[in-house]
Amino acid sequence: MPKLYDQVDALKKPGWLKIRLHRTPQYAEVRHIVDKHALHTICSSGRCPNQAECWSRRTATFLILGDICTRGCRFCATQTGRPSAPDPEEPLRVAESVRLMKLRYVVVTSVTRDDLPDGGAAHWARTVEAIRKENPDAAIELLIPDLDARPDLLDVVVASQPDVVGHNIETVERLTPAVRSRARYRTSLETLRYLSAQGAATKSGLMVGLGETDDEVIETLADLYRAGVRIVTLGQYLRPTLEHYPVAAYVAPEKFEWYREKALEMGFAYCASAPMVRSSYRAHEALESLKAPRG
Repeated sequence: MPKLYDQVDALKKPGWLKIRLHRTPQYAEVRHIVDKHALHTICSSGRCPNQAECWSRRTATFLILGDICTRGCRFCATQTGRPSAPDPEEPLRVAESVRLMKLRYVVVTSVTRDDLPDGGAAHWARTVEAIRKENPDAAIELLIPDLDARPDLLDVVVASQPDVVGHNIETVERLTPAVRSRARYRTSLETLRYLSAQGAATKSGLMVGLGETDDEVIETLADLYRAGVRIVTLGQYLRPTLEHYPVAAYVAPEKFEWYREKALEMGFAYCASAPMVRSSYRAHEALESLKAPRG
């Protein structure tokens, strides 16, 4: 079993990567419910550094369609292999979990299921519908695979009417072949472009510290904006194990703020950009920004 972090990398990590816990009575309540009912969230299984803060804000992220991915991206610690068949009861369980946790904002993500004829699109739609029926006041954000940018599959997801649909571009175009498995930069852009054209509120995110240049980050942001994306996140890449893609640089908070300013200048409605930002960080704020009138 590989070690979680390289000893050399650990010594080089700067102080701004230290996790600051935000444990509140609300967090404690959600933690108790999760433990008591053995609920599954990517917040815990993915060891997200923002878990305490998000749970305190009644936001959590669920992983559906199993925990084995058909792709093997070099930045991701998710197990790769042959997944089991989707659990038909999972949408109802997720909906009940949302109710028990009293979530106001729920994010749903999944592994990539290239083994399924529809990539899991129908399962995604059933999950949204089940959450909405059981929790009519909760906002729902999806973080979906690219679904090969197939309009027929993306239409199924959009028809379930989530509040936000996200798909992460992950990295700049030059590094995509080395970092992502099977996924293509232009396919991700086409997925986002199609979702936006159907009227969905779209969101994407990318990691930095993989060896990209500032110009490449700005060009990626421009590509996302041209594809109709209006919510974007940027965070520091951290190497999960010694088998994964190495960290090329730890990006300073000041540079993240510069990226954020550039994104807002382009016209993005919301940009979360900081070393510990992850896809669903303060996701509720992003949705509120779309509803707010622009000055």
